[in-house]
Amino acid sequence: MSEENKDFADEAKETTNEFAEGAKEAANDISEGLNNIAGGENKKMLVGILAIIFGSLGVHKFILGYQKEGIILLVATVVGYATICLGIGVFIVAAAWIIGIVEGIMYLTKSDEEFYNTYQVGRKPWF
Repeated sequence: MSEENKDFADEAKETTNEFAEGAKEAANDISEGLNNIAGGENKKMLVGILAIIFGSLGVHKFILGYQKEGIILLVATVVGYATICLGIGVFIVAAAWIIGIVEGIMYLTKSDEEFYNTYQVGRKPWF
């Protein structure tokens, strides 16, 4: 009886190890796939286009991991729209919009390596 239990335990350990290896491979595949969807490690194209289209909302800042700067742009845009009837809101919204367009153009005109080193490794938040 104890020999059967030992064999069963050995088989269970082997099956567990195979399952763990398979799970690690699957996790790596999923991680690799998600990186490919977002442009991999270098998100230049994604954030460049989003900065041009939705720049005043700070979407590109959030994607790059700059939460504080993204919130600043988002709040400025909301305050701008809230005060647009006073006249000053037009200038606030326009400033946030221009920041997004300028940053989007800057992102897209940099080389992949320069973008990655400046904004993802170097963490340069503005321009």
